[in-house]
Amino acid sequence: MTLLLQVDHLMKKYGDDKAVDTVSFEIAEHTSTALIGPNGAGKTTTLSMLAGLVSPTDGKIQFQGNAGQDIRSIIGFLPQYPKFFPWLSALEFTEMAARLSGVATRQATVEAKKTLEFVGLGEAMTKKTGTFSGGMKQRLGLAQAIVHQPKLLLLDEPVSALDPVGRRQVMNLLKELQQKTTILYSTHILNDAEEMTDQLLFLRLGKLVEHGSLDEVRSRYAEPRIVIEFERLEELQRFMSIASWQVIVKGVTVSIDVRTEGATMTEVLSLVSSGTFQVRKVEQQTASLEDIFMKVAVI
Repeated sequence: MTLLLQVDHLMKKYGDDKAVDTVSFEIAEHTSTALIGPNGAGKTTTLSMLAGLVSPTDGKIQFQGNAGQDIRSIIGFLPQYPKFFPWLSALEFTEMAARLSGVATRQATVEAKKTLEFVGLGEAMTKKTGTFSGGMKQRLGLAQAIVHQPKLLLLDEPVSALDPVGRRQVMNLLKELQQKTTILYSTHILNDAEEMTDQLLFLRLGKLVEHGSLDEVRSRYAEPRIVIEFERLEELQRFMSIASWQVIVKGVTVSIDVRTEGATMTEVLSLVSSGTFQVRKVEQQTASLEDIFMKVAVI
């Protein structure tokens, strides 16, 4: 893969406080990277520095192969709470964003219309932005971020303020964009990170505390366990009376730690079958992204 962005020991201090503390990472072209961390971890500050809105206290940000280019032509940025001029129509606002990003005036109109159609605002492009709902504003914010076809799309909590329907619609748009550009987005919705991410970056108190692909991170924090869900509590109790493994009980479910107990799926299924237990399911699980998040990103 071709390297697009290299961040080296990036730091941002406000007085004696380090909002971002010597963070380093790389992003390859046509990948999707999730910046994960609790509130105050430094996600927004990191994105703001990459977008050129905040000056780093120290460190380097290098866009490979783009020497001398205006950063506005390379980057598209969607803040967590996008703001608009309420007296402008969606088309006027998106045209303005295109021109500010280096698109010629005549072409800006063409690109703005095409982009608004793409984000689902084709029928509303002549309406004033002051009349837009929250979901429509989020779509318009995405439109202004991609109208100039940036090489890197920066998104700060792109779906956190949306209802489930709006969230799903925007996620589908982002999946389409994944095929055309490089995406770096912050999120605390871990299902989103599992759904459309090539690389995970975990921040805690401004520091990068873990990174890698989803499979790589999971392998480092693997906690394989076998889970059995019984039909009734009586079945669970009967199982525990003959099982030799230590288990964790929750309702009508038992969980067996594979590493500490040495249990295999074959052995568990054999015991369940021999006792003719009535079960709803038997499955092997590993650490979820939420489990990993709680371990590495939350104090």
